[in-house]
Amino acid sequence: MTRKFDGTRILIATHNAGKLEEMQQLFAPYGVDVVGAAEMGLAEPEETETTFIGNARIKARAAVAATGLPALADDSGIEVEALNDAPGVYTADWAEIPNGRDFIMAMTKTHTKLEEINAPHPRRARFRATLVLAWPDGHDEVFDGRVNGTLVWPMRGKTGHGYDPMFQPDGHDITFAEMDPEQKNRISHRADAFQKLIAGCFG
Repeated sequence: MTRKFDGTRILIATHNAGKLEEMQQLFAPYGVDVVGAAEMGLAEPEETETTFIGNARIKARAAVAATGLPALADDSGIEVEALNDAPGVYTADWAEIPNGRDFIMAMTKTHTKLEEINAPHPRRARFRATLVLAWPDGHDEVFDGRVNGTLVWPMRGKTGHGYDPMFQPDGHDITFAEMDPEQKNRISHRADAFQKLIAGCFG
């Protein structure tokens, strides 16, 4: 039996402004006050696990310990079939530069690797997102979401973040970065996980 959320405030354990904005939009209908980790002055914990659930749990539990608020964390990434599901949990690492993250560089790196091995088309990939909702008493609930699609090149679109300009979800002829946010938020990997969270903890 999934635990129901009965609070009025939830901490989103992310320093990513794009993710926070997405979560605020997703939570808007449920009357829950959403606050971000940066707003609370929280440090980013080191993500030492090798799975999405492991890293999401690290972030959620660190945020709960620091604030006493229920916290929701996600770990997400893109898995490219021809690269043995890389970069996966290391998606953000592939974008790391000395002063932040450069996802154009990461997408170019991914495309170059696919070209080097002459990966056949269509180049299949999936976005995955794992949400962990943690309570101050140590309980947590886990929800996994995914969306399948194809990688395109060159990159297309100006909206979204991360690998969105390179990812065309199944059933659509445009990339995530060519969609308006509302359209993407209906079908994204995070939306899939979020719908399961809502059904389990808020439904």
